[in-house]
Amino acid sequence: MRIVPVNEAITTNNPHKIDARKLYDHDNAQVVHITFSPGETLKPHITPTDVFFYVLEGTIDVLVGDETVSVGKDNLVESPKDIVHCLSNNSGSVARVLVVKAPKPTAASKML
Repeated sequence: MRIVPVNEAITTNNPHKIDARKLYDHDNAQVVHITFSPGETLKPHITPTDVFFYVLEGTIDVLVGDETVSVGKDNLVESPKDIVHCLSNNSGSVARVLVVKAPKPTAASKML
């Protein structure tokens, strides 16, 4: 059995310059834990695979396509492949999100 404590996972270098930690990285899927400080945001981008976001803590503004919704703890948001999406913490508190890509992308995301 493999157990991955989030606080011991290595922060990945990413174009968004945020605390993103890969917890699972296999051909069938990729799981990343992101901690957003107040005011932090992902740059809008397009991934070549389906993605879902599960809000673990706080409230996060989620853009998928041309729709933005404020999403709170214990909610899941789907984002289909090849569509623009981004996440922003416009609150005054920390927000944590689990990002799952399935299958694992074989090409880089397109930054906008």
